[in-house]
This record gives sequence, C-alpha cells and structure tokens, in this order.
Amino acid sequence: MTSMLLDRRRFLAGTAGAMGGSIFGRLPLGAMMEQGAPPAPVDWDPGSVRHLLPSASDSRILVKVSFDHPLSAAPSLRLDTNEVVGRMSDTRGEYWQFDARGLDPGRRYELSLHSAEGGALCDPWPLATFPAPSAAPDHFRVLFFSCAGGPGGSYSGIGNRQGFLPTAIRNRLLRRALSFEPDAAVANGDHIYWDLHTWLGENVGHLSASGRRSNFDFSGSVFGSSNEVAMKAAAGPQIVPVYGSDFRSTPVFFLQDDHDHWENDAVTDEIASFPVAWFQLQLARATQQLYYPEFLPDAQRPIGLPWSAVDDRRVSESFGTIRFGRLAEILLYDVRRTMSLGGPNAVFVDSQVERWLLERTRAPELAHVVHAPSNPFGWSAGKWGEWYPDILDRDSGSLTTAVEKPYWQQGWLSQHDRLVQAIGSQQNRVPLVISGDLHAIGVGRMHRAGVVDLNTRPITTVLSGPIGTSVRGFPSVVRGIGATPPEHLDVEESVAPIEEHGFTLVDFHPESIGLRQFKWDVKSQPVEAIDQLEAFYTTQLPRPS
Repeated sequence: MTSMLLDRRRFLAGTAGAMGGSIFGRLPLGAMMEQGAPPAPVDWDPGSVRHLLPSASDSRILVKVSFDHPLSAAPSLRLDTNEVVGRMSDTRGEYWQFDARGLDPGRRYELSLHSAEGGALCDPWPLATFPAPSAAPDHFRVLFFSCAGGPGGSYSGIGNRQGFLPTAIRNRLLRRALSFEPDAAVANGDHIYWDLHTWLGENVGHLSASGRRSNFDFSGSVFGSSNEVAMKAAAGPQIVPVYGSDFRSTPVFFLQDDHDHWENDAVTDEIASFPVAWFQLQLARATQQLYYPEFLPDAQRPIGLPWSAVDDRRVSESFGTIRFGRLAEILLYDVRRTMSLGGPNAVFVDSQVERWLLERTRAPELAHVVHAPSNPFGWSAGKWGEWYPDILDRDSGSLTTAVEKPYWQQGWLSQHDRLVQAIGSQQNRVPLVISGDLHAIGVGRMHRAGVVDLNTRPITTVLSGPIGTSVRGFPSVVRGIGATPPEHLDVEESVAPIEEHGFTLVDFHPESIGLRQFKWDVKSQPVEAIDQLEAFYTTQLPRPS
C-alpha cells in the first residue's frame, strides 16, 4: 500500500509540474492531498478505501467511495448474495459509486468491496435499508449538523487555534455523535469552503486568493483536465479526513448550500454570486458526484423536479426525502440551486418544488413531517441571501428593516410565508423545521410570521449546530451580529443561538419528537471533553391530540 501512495504522490507532483509548478502557490498538490489523509477507523480495516459515504431508502443503497490509488478495472459491491459493478465517478479510477436496487425494506445487509480480480478492498460492514413506506416503526433517530467543511486549521490548546477547526477535531465530534447510534444523518450545507471570488475588503468581485491559486480554466470542463486535479485537491482535504469511513453503516444525506457552489451568497453592482455561474455549478455537481450521494428517488417526490433524474440513476441533486415508514418524513431542499431574482416573483425553491413541499406537508399518512431547508427559518444575520429583509444597523448594532437591504428580493419572503403557513397548519403533527447555515446551535418557537398567526400551533425551529466553523466564520465576527430573530417574526427562544461547535440528535416516536443538542467550546474545553459530550439541552415535543 505504501508503494501505491508513493505512485499517487508522483502523479500529483508530475501533474503540478505540467501545470507550471504548483497551482496552489506554497501548497503543492501532494501536500494538499496529504492534508486529506482519512482518520484511522476503530476495529475496521479500510484497506485501500480512503472515504466511504452511503445513502439508503427502503429499496436502494447508493455508496460513494474513493481509493488510495486508481483502479484500472471496475470494482464490485456485494450485498449478501447480490453484486453491483461499480461506476467510475472521475476520469482516473480513484472515485467510484455503487447503486444497489431492488433491495428488501428494513433489512440489514452485509456489504463488501472487491477488486475486479475478486480480492477484498476493505473489511465487510453492515448497512440497513429503511422500513417500507407502509411500515409502522416505533423509533427513528437522526443526526443533524451543518458547516463541516473548510481547509484544516491549526490547534495548539484551549482557546488557541487558527482558521477552521482542524479536521481531526471535526472527525472527533462526528464520532461522538455516531456513538449515539443514529439511524441516519443529515449534513446540511457548507461541506467545502473554497470561494472563488472576493466579497469583503479590497478587490470585491475579483478572484479570491483561493480562486487565483486554483488556476481554474473557467471556460473548460471540470473533468479530464487540470480542473479535475485542482477540484480534487481543494475539496478532498475538506471531506475525506472529516468522514473517512466512519459513516459506512449510517446513511447520510448531504444538502448543498452557497459555499458548496464554490461561492458565498453575496452581491455587488458588478457581480452576483447567485444564480450560480455555470462553471461553479459544474464544480458543485462534480464535488457531489465524487464525494457524497445524491438523493435517491421517492415515490411521492416528482421525478421531474429541477436537478432531478439528470441521468439514468434517476437521482436528485438538490431535493431529497428521508422516509422511515409511516413514522417520519424529512423534506430536504437546497435553496441555492433554483434561487431567482424576480423581485416580488422571486423564489428560493422552484414553484414545482414548493408545490411538492406543500403537498407532503399536508400528507395525512405520516406521524411526523419535518422541513430541512439549507437556509434557516427563524433567524437572520443580516446577509443578502436570506429569507428575511433585515440588515445590520451598525450605529445601533441591531437588525433593522428601516434600511433597504440591497438586492434582496420580496418574493423570497413571500415563499417563506407560504411554507410557514402550511407547516403551522398541521393539526395532528409537531410543526418542526431543522436547518443549518448560521454557524450556531439554537431552538426557538415561531409564533408569528408577518400576518401568519402561529400562536395556536407554534413552529419549533432548530439550528442544528456547526462542525467545522472557522474563527472568523461565526456571524458575530464576520457580520457584526449573531443569529437574531428578524422583525418579520415573533420567536420565543428556548436556546438563543450559541456560536460553538456541536450537533443535534432527533428521536422520532409515534406520539412525540425528542430533541437533544450538544456543544463543545474550543475556547474553554479540552479536545478530550468531546468524547464525553452529553446534551446541554433536551426537550420533548408531543404530538397534538
């Protein structure tokens, strides 16, 4: 295996040389890739596997895998007696995906990866499909977190770090979360940070330092060129060492947000980051293609939604469903991919997506329906690409709508209120929204949204907690204000947003939903405390009688 790694480094060095030295300035490609070394699994031999991330439904399993060397022939995934031949995701044979269909609902399978010659590529591992849509399970546990991306930072003790949280500490947080044995996980946005343009300070709208170092050919294809090498070198070290193979037995659902489209949600007179530029859209799609699963089809989700059924796999890149029998359905939606700038007619999610969300919110057969958008309900940090019109008044240090937020679109708020109306109108379910993005952990109860009165059925809204946020990534630092309820809402804060790293566990039972939130403070707690983290906030949300 050592020789394979050396061969890989020689290839990277050769590629960098062919591109005129290092495309990452003082960080040559080999060094970038070494930063992406996966964590060593516990009691499991990864063999030549660098990272492994699965997703599942009641009848299908989709697995994304990367290896520490290119494979010249397709490997296979065995599920008990079934066998699926791998599909290459890149152009070199380092990245592969396996799509197993026609599986039995609610069944625990034994999975194993094999080379074309039949040799084992790693140890086998278990993974279960979800219950059939008509089944009646009595418990479902889901892990929620956000903002796990970012280049590896440095840490030299309590309160002493630079940049993003080091990937080893992010992995430690996720391992603690996995110790509670969730049935599924939702990674809600910002899996990578490699913004290609500058939005603050000097040279606004021009290429950022990351953009200049990447040396992307914006008119070229992502795959099969120097662009592919640069994309892997930038994205891989932000994902591989964070997850490794730890989630091999836990289906995980990745929602993309603004940074996953290689840009911050920002705008000037010269340039707007969204709707996303074509090349960056290709980068976002390529990152997903290589590293984490798309959303598998669901019988109740139209196959023709935007960015769905884009190839023969019939998967969706932006809109997903986690269906666990009749107990729970979680609606996952990316608000960036179909974002428009039509003033009062603008939307975050396409009109057909909104129709699907409203229909599923009213579906009578489910005990629980949860919304999980990539843009949070309930709070604002005054930035451009939010549902809300609030902006920071730097004189008072608070949010205000007395000053117009440049380029903000009234239609975004109108769509928000239509969704809120439907969520709050559920008579026999807990109205619940769980999101990420704002780099905080929090819980609130929304009693009003504009003219929508929610007092008889307040919506519980949750900020799931960030995993990798940088020193300058918290809203109070970069924007001058933390996550704050906007003027459009009346929000009762059970947990006012906390700018610390953490995650949320949600337990679904037929008659209630349990929330547990966990936090770790890099400024006051040692890394070892992560291994014993317990919930700092717990609550039960009973279903209405």
